[in-house]
Amino acid sequence: QVQLLESGGGLVQAGGSLRLSCVFSGGRFGDYAMGWFRQAPGKGRYFVAGINWSGATTHYTNSVEGRFNVSRDNARSTAYLQMTSLKPEDTAVYYCGAWSGGTVVAGPDHWGQGTQVTVSS
Repeated sequence: QVQLLESGGGLVQAGGSLRLSCVFSGGRFGDYAMGWFRQAPGKGRYFVAGINWSGATTHYTNSVEGRFNVSRDNARSTAYLQMTSLKPEDTAVYYCGAWSGGTVVAGPDHWGQGTQVTVSS
């Protein structure tokens, strides 16, 4: 079965950068769209960024547009989220998601376990 393993979270000062990675296994990576969601304490889980199966199409929530970049390396079965100009309000657990249809539509079919990102002011 499909498994997603995130890494790269940590503690960073405001204005800093982090790169999250999501390693995909148990299926054909090139068939899946990939994306990132986040959940702050006491809040729901919300979409952050997504990328289609080929990497040709990306989507971002407004609050991260221009600061975050989602990408994928199909040869390595890995998706990335490069985060720059981080703000304290970016603090959350970040989850990787995979869509079996190859495009970012509604909720993912598979989830990772999450990685904590904490941005200090």
